[in-house]
This record gives sequence, structure tokens and C-alpha cells, in this order.
Amino acid sequence: MSEKIYIPPIKIQGIKTKLVPFIKQNVILNSDTVWIEPFMGSGVVGFNTAPNKAVFADINPCIIDFYNAVKSKTITSNIVKEFLECEGKKLSEKDDEYYYEVRERFNKNKNPLDFLFLNRSCFNGMIRFNKKNCFNVPYGHKPQRFAKAYITKITNQVRYIEEQLMYKDWTFQCQPFQKTLENADKDSFIYCDPPYIGRHVDYYDNWEECDELLLKEHLLSSDTKFMLSTWDHNQYRTNEYIDHIWSFCHKINIEHFYHVGAKEANRNPMTEALLTNYSLPTHKKITNDSPTNEQISFFSTDLAINL
Repeated sequence: MSEKIYIPPIKIQGIKTKLVPFIKQNVILNSDTVWIEPFMGSGVVGFNTAPNKAVFADINPCIIDFYNAVKSKTITSNIVKEFLECEGKKLSEKDDEYYYEVRERFNKNKNPLDFLFLNRSCFNGMIRFNKKNCFNVPYGHKPQRFAKAYITKITNQVRYIEEQLMYKDWTFQCQPFQKTLENADKDSFIYCDPPYIGRHVDYYDNWEECDELLLKEHLLSSDTKFMLSTWDHNQYRTNEYIDHIWSFCHKINIEHFYHVGAKEANRNPMTEALLTNYSLPTHKKITNDSPTNEQISFFSTDLAINL
């Protein structure tokens, strides 16, 4: 029987849902370890690893604000259910007019519940901001998006986080990775999933070689075990930065499918890499041969996960 993977309520491009079991079996963690995740994104890896103590950080304040609202109980699973029922009804009646009304409202007030609504009703579940810090993803054209079963699914995803926060010491911080890594020590474990060089970026997701080098510098000075997720190669390209910057790391690969559309011809295998500064427990290549709609191309300019 496969391990149950808990899906987060906020969806992010490049989410590691299908890779969680592979990542977890290579993590070194005990009950006293502080999990540090400087590029939280969806949080799917940390949420499923479920350490007793964790620091989840990201430079996108909308993600952090949402989870801090759940932590403070400003947002609860019941509040989410009632909100999506109400807003979903308006969406079904007014369609795109209401979506853009909420988008405009969110860009003025940055309400975390509006952020959740937009994340689950926009085009392909994308998160994208312009230089004015405005959410600018177009409507997904699904006026019946918030059906009862879909609202129940999202509600349960929020409830899982609520339950974890009842007995876990998790903090959510909006800050750059440099500041997050300054707090790491020998009792920490760092999991890094930075933006992938070579993929589309936006206001909160801009990553170049200088950033990769700076990340390496901070990881090496952290004096703790770390794991880095990145892409290794596909049939068109190879990640030259692995040899250029991360050649000192241990590496293990997994191949699975990403797709950029509904057509079979658009589905291509991608080999992922886990890079660590410690010997990996697993030394065999694992393949996930089944393409799923939870996966996208790292090199796509306009596609994202739709869950």
C-alpha cells in the first residue's frame, strides 16, 4: 500500500507531491531535529515529513500570511468551508466578472482567504505576481469550480495543517533564504527547493547563477546536514550547474514524467536530483512511470499544476 501524501491547500508551480516518498526516505531526521525550509513554496515536503519543530520560510508574503492565519486560528477549516461556499456561489452566478472582482479586491487588501480562492479558481492554479506586487493570473473559466466535493477537499487540507499545529512547533516566516539559513546549526536539517535555473520566473520567483552561488555559500557555512532538490536533465538539456556548483555533493536521481498539456505528445520524462552533503541512505534509481496532472514542465512559460 502506498504512503498517504497530504496535499497542501495552497498550490505552487513545481510542487513535489509525487516526489515526497522519495525525498522522505533520504532525509536524516530525529525527534529533536529542527526542520528548516528556506523555500517553502507549497510546503508539501515539510508538511508530510511532519517534524516536531520546523521553520518554514518564503519571500512570498501571501503564502506566509495564509499559514500564519491558520496558526493564529484567524482562518480555520470551518471558516474556509463557509467562505468558499459563499464565494463559489457568486462565481457560479457571475463567472469571470466575479473572479476579476475578487482579484482586484485581493490586490488591494491581500486577504489570505481571497488568495486561497484565486489560487483554486485561476488558470491552472498558478501563482504569479507582477512588479507592482499584484496577482495577475487570468481566470480559469470554471464557474462551477467550487462544487461541494471540491470545497470538502480543500477544507480537509486546511484541517490537516490545523491538526499538525496543535502539537507541532512550526513557524512561518517571510524572509530571504539568507536570513533563514543564519539560524541553522548542527541540530537542524535544511531542505532546499529553490527556483530552478532555466524555468519561468516572476516577481517572487527570480533565480540566477549568483543566487545559486550565494545559496551554496550559506549552506556550506551552516554546519548542518542539507538536501537540495533540483533538476538533473531531460531529453533536451542537462543542468550544468550541478557539476559547476554542486560537484562536492552526493547525488541520487529519480525519473518521472512532466507534461505541458493534455496531449500525450507533450509528456516528457524529467530526471530530478537530490543533492546532499551526507551519504544518502538510498543508492538506487527509482522511476515513476505514470504521468499525472500534478506535474508540469520546469521550462514552461505559462503552465502550472492544477490540483
